[in-house]
Amino acid sequence: MRKLSYFIAASIDGFIGAPDGEADFFSKLVTGDFLEYLRDECPDTLPTAARRAFGVEDVQNSRYDTVIQGRASYDLALKAGITSPYAHLREYVVSTSLKESPDANVRIVSGDVVAAVQELKKQDGLDIYLCGGANLAGQLIGEVDELVIKTYPAVLGSGMPMFAAPFQVSDFSLESVRSFDNGVVVQQYSR
Repeated sequence: MRKLSYFIAASIDGFIGAPDGEADFFSKLVTGDFLEYLRDECPDTLPTAARRAFGVEDVQNSRYDTVIQGRASYDLALKAGITSPYAHLREYVVSTSLKESPDANVRIVSGDVVAAVQELKKQDGLDIYLCGGANLAGQLIGEVDELVIKTYPAVLGSGMPMFAAPFQVSDFSLESVRSFDNGVVVQQYSR
């Protein structure tokens, strides 16, 4: 069965962005051996434009073949004029307000997102990349099989949490920790 992997950037204090979701401030830390890690080991998770910029747009997907994201995350791409931010993956956007997809590669999920992900997990293929945001991650916490948290050496004080969900303990086991020369730490957890 395919896994749902929440591969997310976060601050030291656990926020994935400013209160409005903006997270461009993390970009300045995509340097050095961390940049090499993303480019060489995680190209599936890079937006198509970043894959092109890093010279890996033709690299075959090895880990993920599907991405699911919330409407607010997708809107960041739409505001930049990009209708298919992960064109190298099958794209799903969860939205109750977006009735029609602006791109043939993007499928809209407007009903039961948990059931939709459970169905995706049953299909053949590589794993599913949960891109964000907090509301979608909160809805899907029971389906998340793996967390990959890229912790950036910054404290935000407040902002968008990793999961916008009611209090409930969900246990995960630490699988690996890797640190980089710019202070970023990547932790991988399994349910």
